[in-house]
Order: sequence, then structure tokens, then C-alpha cells
Amino acid sequence: VRLAESGGGLVRAGDSLTLSCEYSGSTIGILAMGWYRQTPGTQRERVASITTGGGTTTYAESVKGRFTVSRDDSKNTMTLQMLNLKPEDTAVYYCNAWGYGPLKTELDYWGQGTQVTVSS
Repeated sequence: VRLAESGGGLVRAGDSLTLSCEYSGSTIGILAMGWYRQTPGTQRERVASITTGGGTTTYAESVKGRFTVSRDDSKNTMTLQMLNLKPEDTAVYYCNAWGYGPLKTELDYWGQGTQVTVSS
């Protein structure tokens, strides 16, 4: 699976931004897709995820009520709608696809990341 993020940028606090992740290749075995973010010197943090089966979504507490993850398989795209952005949302955002392949080998794919900067 190849993943390509887009939509990052510089915005002001309170603004909205939508990130997109276009995926290509075989998604057989992929169980969930998600968005992670990372700032320098910190571990990558899962922001939101969505299962490929039932479309169940989960969110980090810090973004609940502000971020919405969705997936459109007809367009091979996952999006992250971010509302009421805060300076602490500033990070590089990564798209991820995870699952299991043949013989239960773990599948873990990442995009190259897109920078989101929120000014106060």
C-alpha cells in the first residue's frame, strides 16, 4: 500500500483544515487506517483511526469533537477534517494503514507526512 498525504499548511488558531490521504495498491489484509502526528523530540501520537470493515472510528481525547476521520473507498482517500485548530495541534501528520498479511505477517504502512502549523 502506498500512502500520500496532502492538505497541510499554516493556519491561525480557530481555523479549519482538511488533510487527505490517497492510498494505492492492494489493501487486502488492511484492518484499519489512521492519522498520527509527531512533533520534534516526541513519539508519534495516534490522532484518529477508522476500521476498514465497519468504519468504526476512534479519536485521541485531545481532538474529540474537533477532528473527524472518514474514508471513501471509491476515491481511495481517507480524510481528516480538523476544526477549531489550536497551536498544540501543530505537528507533522502521517497517514497509516495497518493489518495482517498472509501467514499473519504484520502490515504497517506510512505516508511521508504533511506539516500542519497553527499560529496563535
